[in-house]
Amino acid sequence: MKYSLPMTVRAALYAGAAIACCGGATAAFAQEEAQPATDAGIEEGDGNDIIVTATKREQTLQDVPVAVSVTTAETIERAQIRDIKDLSSVVPSLRVAERQASAQTNFFIRGFGNGANNVGIEPSVGVFIDGVYRSRSAAQIADFPDVQRVEVLRGPQSTLFGKNASAGVISIVTQKPKFEFGGNVEASYGNYNAVVLKGMVTGPLSENVAASLAAGYNRRDGYMRDLATGNRTNDRNRWFVRGQLLFEGDSGLSVRLIGDYGKIDEVCCGVVNVRRATGPNEQDRTGILLLPPINGQVNTPDQRFDGIVYNNFDSTNKIENYGFSGQIDYEVGPFKLTSITAYRKTQAVTNQDSDFTSAPLLDRNFQDYGIRTFTQEFRASANILDKVTALLGVYYFNEKIEQRNELTWGSAARNYANFLVQAGSNCGLSLFNSPCIVPGQVGAPIPLDATFGQLEGSPGKYLAPNAVFFGAGQGQFQDYGLNNEAFSVFGQLDVEIVDRLTLTGGINYTHDKKNYSVNANVTDVFSTVDFNNPLYAGFRTQLLIGGALAQGLTLAQAQAFATALVPSSQVPGTQVPRFNEPTQNPLNKLLPLQYMPQIIPVPNGLENGQLSDDNVSYTARLAFDFNDHLNFYAGVATGYKAASINLSRDSRPTPEDLNTINTNPVYASIRRPNVVVNSRYAGSRYARPEKSTVYELGVKGNWPIGSFSLAVFKQSIRDFQSNIFIGTGFFLGNAEKQSTWGVEFEGMVKPAKGLTLGVAVTYLNPKYDLFTKSAFGVATGVRPADIPEWSGTVTGQYDHEFANGNHLILRGDYHFESEVQVVEGLPEFIDRDDITGIVKAGGYQLGLDKARDFRRKVDEVSASITYAMANGFELTAWGRNITNNRYINTVFDSPAQKYSVSAYVNQPRTYGVSARFRW
Repeated sequence: MKYSLPMTVRAALYAGAAIACCGGATAAFAQEEAQPATDAGIEEGDGNDIIVTATKREQTLQDVPVAVSVTTAETIERAQIRDIKDLSSVVPSLRVAERQASAQTNFFIRGFGNGANNVGIEPSVGVFIDGVYRSRSAAQIADFPDVQRVEVLRGPQSTLFGKNASAGVISIVTQKPKFEFGGNVEASYGNYNAVVLKGMVTGPLSENVAASLAAGYNRRDGYMRDLATGNRTNDRNRWFVRGQLLFEGDSGLSVRLIGDYGKIDEVCCGVVNVRRATGPNEQDRTGILLLPPINGQVNTPDQRFDGIVYNNFDSTNKIENYGFSGQIDYEVGPFKLTSITAYRKTQAVTNQDSDFTSAPLLDRNFQDYGIRTFTQEFRASANILDKVTALLGVYYFNEKIEQRNELTWGSAARNYANFLVQAGSNCGLSLFNSPCIVPGQVGAPIPLDATFGQLEGSPGKYLAPNAVFFGAGQGQFQDYGLNNEAFSVFGQLDVEIVDRLTLTGGINYTHDKKNYSVNANVTDVFSTVDFNNPLYAGFRTQLLIGGALAQGLTLAQAQAFATALVPSSQVPGTQVPRFNEPTQNPLNKLLPLQYMPQIIPVPNGLENGQLSDDNVSYTARLAFDFNDHLNFYAGVATGYKAASINLSRDSRPTPEDLNTINTNPVYASIRRPNVVVNSRYAGSRYARPEKSTVYELGVKGNWPIGSFSLAVFKQSIRDFQSNIFIGTGFFLGNAEKQSTWGVEFEGMVKPAKGLTLGVAVTYLNPKYDLFTKSAFGVATGVRPADIPEWSGTVTGQYDHEFANGNHLILRGDYHFESEVQVVEGLPEFIDRDDITGIVKAGGYQLGLDKARDFRRKVDEVSASITYAMANGFELTAWGRNITNNRYINTVFDSPAQKYSVSAYVNQPRTYGVSARFRW
């Protein structure tokens, strides 16, 4: 297959070739170039001379035989990067996706990643801040004014970074306290009334003790208007404070203590409608939200980028995050001993109008979870005769999660469900006693509430003022718990076997143990009705006869059809009358309205709620320094991500376990009403561990005029943990194997005094090598969605120094991603049998076809202009996404809006001015 490179990609590669071939031509000129006086407070190298700790020891980027992207403090300031999610605009191999809440952010490196939407799912990309692991995205949101650099390590990193680095690592390094008094303060104002205030002060407390204190405040009005509530969404409202103490003695002992506290209270994240139900097969649902009993609204698809949404209440996103860590380093001779101890606590409360309409269909989708994490790392390293570097370490991880979920009906749910019952039965049935309201239909529907009550011998059981169907406030109340304990033993050895040729070998053994619990209380009355109740046999017979008559059968034929013997799905090898066979039940059409079924708790007689994994990861690498400017490396590495637990309303036994529960008398005590009906009530409790492998070749070049790095790789993950929204919840499962091969190039060149040009380009060619049980059927051979073939960033910065020592700094960057399908499929469009809900032959195809309509292409331009005075004062005008490039981040089936599609869209143009002072 022939690939055509975008013009910007070709230009970038030509620039990289120029760096490689012309590096020595103007070396003297580059060495004479002065550094801006205003950058004195930012510790960083230049090009591949930047010092990194990707291998848990200090090396230059040039000398590290690992694919690493580094974003320096200067880039973070000039590009107005506010938090981790902004990094993807300067690191093409990294993609950051924000979903339904401030605490739900996914990180992808080389197309691999997951971890949001479910607190029980551990991320594939590990995030570390000053060597301390942040286990969930709610604990990773930060805006550090004292950041020194951000390292993005691409590919499996489990040898040195433990159990959750199967796709890569994001390592944030902040500045240590200094023994000279200094600091900086910054104030910024932008559109949407954006205000950012942050600062840091550092200095000595004594001869051996220094301290620093940093704080920040970030607020902004929402860039979306909620036309139902009258308020705005997608705002910013967060603050933090961070303090450090550093002790450095004369005996080689160093102690660094860090404490931080932060809070978030935001309205996030707006959902827009991008497809409304259309066509003859969808006519019954067209415009249903505009019926008088519902009176709900959503935006029209052509308004997807108009910044308007409809909700009947504002979302809640409250996050409290704090922690403490202590790092002790002790150097004696060639040995260095390091201990890092940390404790973190995160409490996140969210609530969302998850029907995404102005109608009060849902009263709340509430979640309150707390995470307590303790980690301890010990490691020892040694450099022997500059020929051998050894590292040996142990790591301990202990985490406890407690979570409470609430999903309840709103005041419009009863009328809405009544319409759906009538529409689905051609007005033969009704939820309660009411005339037919379906356009084009007439009749006197049979009221289900009165009928079920009479059949059960309690006529008023489901009538007001008793427990009515779909009553406001009824719902599902879930409690989850997860205790996770893990430890690792790891080591790495670098041996210079001959001059300039270094062999690296590393190994990591990890044991991971999880105990989890699931419990729920369902007060949604309709979801607890057992459609297979023996007392309903006559009613089921009546409905079967009515359906057969509608198909043209005579009365005698219809009666014979309803009473005919069919194979039993409950007792294999036997036969039962059709009206008593669950898979033939005509009431099964109502199963989708049993939206909040009972949940079988864990632990139970079959499921003990315990998982235990063991894994060995390794690294083998050969690095060759061709000369002082050019290095080559080749290697293989494996990675590991522990099993993830499904802590959501979709935590259900697997189909196999459910069948055992329903058919084995031993487990009769843990059954729940109506769970015996088909696989709608099956699901997953957990996903198996991920195991990744990468084969990589790389070359790095570094000259005074510029630098570059090039990596070619083949990477795969076995049992990739897939978590896909299916309209009513999430499907958590494993893709047996997902792989990609790709090329990454990063380069920087200084063609003239004060001018720096940079380019970073990533090419990815992923596929599901084997995926037999996806949410969309067999996905083997399918290209995974949301992974662009080409992505890249082109940057330019010009720094002009005036005679008085002041600087004018111009910076611009262009970030692009080639067009890509944003989701593999839309499960709501899957063609299923009306009675059983079983997917028909070829029924997955429509779900796959409809998803192809939704694609994303990114072309974002950002720029800044800074006037920096020699006295430390700076004034900057900046803009991000200046051309207002709008695109869809992801799409999903609209809840409660059959055959409609909803989406999260990207942030519009932002701009503003900033003032900064350093001393």
